[in-house]
Amino acid sequence: MTDVVPDVTCRARSRRALWFSVVFAAAGVAAAVVWTVYRGPDALWVLIPGAALAFVGLVALHVVTARVDAGAYGLRSRTLLRRWSVPWYEVADLHIALRSHSRGGLSRHVSVLLRNGHRRTLPLPTDSSSLLDFHDQLDALRALHHRYGTDVPEPVSESVRVISDRSAGRVLAVAAGWCVALLIGAVVLAASVSGVAADQRAWEAARPCTAATPVAERGECLTYMTAVIARTDPNRPKKISWVYFTDNRPFERTAVSREAADGFHAGDKVRLTFWRSDLMAITGSRYVWREHVESAGDLAAIAALAALAAGYAGARVLLSLRGRRLPDDEVLPSALPFGFALAGTALWLLPLCYFHPTTLFASTATITWAAAGTLGTAALLGRAWRATRVRAPRPAEVTAELPELDGEVFLSARFLEHTDYNPHGFGTHIALGDGPPAVTPGPGRFAARRIPVERLTVRTVRRVRGGDGDTVPSGWHVAELDDGGRPVRLAAAPDDLALVLRELRTAVREPS
Repeated sequence: MTDVVPDVTCRARSRRALWFSVVFAAAGVAAAVVWTVYRGPDALWVLIPGAALAFVGLVALHVVTARVDAGAYGLRSRTLLRRWSVPWYEVADLHIALRSHSRGGLSRHVSVLLRNGHRRTLPLPTDSSSLLDFHDQLDALRALHHRYGTDVPEPVSESVRVISDRSAGRVLAVAAGWCVALLIGAVVLAASVSGVAADQRAWEAARPCTAATPVAERGECLTYMTAVIARTDPNRPKKISWVYFTDNRPFERTAVSREAADGFHAGDKVRLTFWRSDLMAITGSRYVWREHVESAGDLAAIAALAALAAGYAGARVLLSLRGRRLPDDEVLPSALPFGFALAGTALWLLPLCYFHPTTLFASTATITWAAAGTLGTAALLGRAWRATRVRAPRPAEVTAELPELDGEVFLSARFLEHTDYNPHGFGTHIALGDGPPAVTPGPGRFAARRIPVERLTVRTVRRVRGGDGDTVPSGWHVAELDDGGRPVRLAAAPDDLALVLRELRTAVREPS
């Protein structure tokens, strides 16, 4: 007899409250528009809360209209702007997608892996209301897939793969976009360095105009004019401050810094300095204001900094491509080694660009500087490449070349499950050597809890996966253990984990 698996329908909870939010937002937007039309331009400020209400209403409408249906026919997803469906025979597996938020929170969604290798994230279910309900709905979806799908790789009882922001299955489209955008910005800034340098040299070489200066060349020399300040308008630091002149001569006002607006007073006689028809300085008896002249060194340094930032985003994309053959849920190595290499590059590249923006290869000193820095960067990048390689887990039985313990040591390692010897995940270290192996909250025997080594059996050692949590560094390995029939996970650096497993086996053979 064929088992009948019930259909699944996922919709947002508290739909009545969401519809109330939509209606309330629509009423608020309508009231803001009517009030603005009735009162005219003086009431334009009302459109600001109206826009906020419109945003809230659209978000609530998107959530309340989202729906996912699943049955013998396959999956159907519907949102406010998109509809999507797929039959079960095109679905390879269902995973959990972890999304990080700006405030440090995590949300879980269902990721559909298609047989052509593409992924789609379902709008529902999510864990926003209840983690238990999320897993119940996910189990129901996986039961339908196992019943009606073809060549399903694993039964429903197996653990679900978790695709996090650090795992190989995540497409780093944002990092790639940042890399391209920063590179374009660096190229645009670098292309304008020569023009800015020419303007800077021209300003530094400018001299006052004389009677013999031709009219056509008066833009390149300095001209002066006297004026009287009518009033000043100093504003907050992030707002523009103004200086007003009497009789609107030579113009009504000019934008200055807040310090300049405080330094000048009404009635002050000042001298205005012009260059290329631009006001470059206001000279008074108590204060002198000068227009900021863009520096070619600053621009070149900013361009180099943008290129280095693009390099870090590119390193993340490179690591993603490097780990494309890894399972989707395995965590990729961190890009921090490349970040350190780029930071080391900044130590020599930014000063070089700042002091020699247009003469990088004009002297032996700058060529030597650039060559030595390039060799250092190459060494740092090579070290980063080796540090981010994917290390195959060492089998638990391999104990060759492991150092012998000399006294008591505390290794940074942690059990990922709540157990009687690791309550609420308090342990951050494992004590080995003098005395039985124990879990400790730090490098000391305080509050240590003995590990029941007689109950533990090593199943396998693997790399970090997305479901192991964000507390596990990407370079660590994870040992899957059997604790009297209950699966537990022990995470540590590869060499430390091999040493811990050896000592646990030794403690079983020679109980203390």
